[in-house]
Amino acid sequence: MSNLARKQLFKHETQPVPSMPKQKERQVGKRLFTPGEKVLFLLFALMICFLGAKVVSTQAALYEINKDIQDVEAQIKEQKKINHDLEVQVSEESTYEKIWKRAKELGLDLSEQNIKVVQPQ
Repeated sequence: MSNLARKQLFKHETQPVPSMPKQKERQVGKRLFTPGEKVLFLLFALMICFLGAKVVSTQAALYEINKDIQDVEAQIKEQKKINHDLEVQVSEESTYEKIWKRAKELGLDLSEQNIKVVQPQ
């Protein structure tokens, strides 16, 4: 009896068992990324594109503002130059000799009766 039990035990050990996990491994191996990961990758790519566009638009706005500032500064310099030239012209025209010459041309005369002395306070 002992020989018979050993033969049956030996036959049972040598029978090949069908491998089901290999088929499952093939299905899992086909999917590189899960649908959730694909959505996350898509959201990340969209966020990167949006932030890049935002940076470019902000830089363009800063460029425009700097250009406007430089234009205004140039206008200020030009107006200061015009004001300075006008101040020089006023100081040249307000000399005593120029005023006296212009008064004589208009027929005005210096008389002692019309002179008033103003006292500083």
